[in-house]
Amino acid sequence: MIQKKSLPAVCEGECQISLFQKKEIRKVFHEGEWWFCVKDVIESLVETTDGTRYVADLRRKDKGLDSRYSEITSTLIFQSAGGKQNTNFINIEGIFRIMQSVPTKRAEPFKKWLARVGYERIQEIHDPEIAIKRAMMIYRAKGYDDDWIEARITNTFNRKKLTDEWKKRGVIEKSGILTDAIHVETFGIKTGEHKNVKGLKNQALRDNMTPIELTLSTLGEQATSEITKAKDSKSFHENLEAAKSGGKIAGTARREIEDKTGNPVVSSKNYLTERQRRNVELDKIPDSFQETMQRLLNVPPPPKQQS
Repeated sequence: MIQKKSLPAVCEGECQISLFQKKEIRKVFHEGEWWFCVKDVIESLVETTDGTRYVADLRRKDKGLDSRYSEITSTLIFQSAGGKQNTNFINIEGIFRIMQSVPTKRAEPFKKWLARVGYERIQEIHDPEIAIKRAMMIYRAKGYDDDWIEARITNTFNRKKLTDEWKKRGVIEKSGILTDAIHVETFGIKTGEHKNVKGLKNQALRDNMTPIELTLSTLGEQATSEITKAKDSKSFHENLEAAKSGGKIAGTARREIEDKTGNPVVSSKNYLTERQRRNVELDKIPDSFQETMQRLLNVPPPPKQQS
């Protein structure tokens, strides 16, 4: 009897960002379904830049919504590059309840967006290459060249493998410290300092790295993952030592590159901003393309083809 393979499950607490009409919407997988950031949802549905205040006013006016608010919302942890954030999230039932109370012309497009996000996720589970192709289209539209795109996607998959190891070992909540340990050994500076070198504020560091910076970042994290598995690191201290060891391997490679080229690897080049300046068509990218890369971290790489 042939057993059917089950689809890869989304983990409790998994964090993603999707885009609705160029507006970022944070979401967390909780109790078997996706929950969406209340502030982001409100700001996507109505013309306001302060979704938190809008919700507070809405609850005062709509007592029915206020009485059910604790049932349809939950304070969850959103893990981002900047660290953990305790944020209010709402489930899909709650979103439909809010739509009854807010004057908006975006209700129907938003409902279709919710359905499309779920559908594309199912597509990508069955055929991970779909996610890769979408991500490549996004980055090409933004002006990145193929060498950079290859380095970024490789970095994304290897980062996912490492964070999966940290989740298994119960140290994912310390991922910021572990990541910094790898980064310091690889580049000689912390991630925050690296962002300062590039003049970044809210932008993602890795989307602004040069291809060689991305490659070395991947090497450090890949080495860390292998060392962690080989030593079966369990405690935070053991995982920290593995992170430092993995970073040192990449750091040695960085110093050899700098010695041979005579140029520092850590660059002030703000890769994304530079490309965007040249790409006057950036605002014309369809939203459906822009949603894809945010999900790429949660799709396994395609199996290698046998020759």
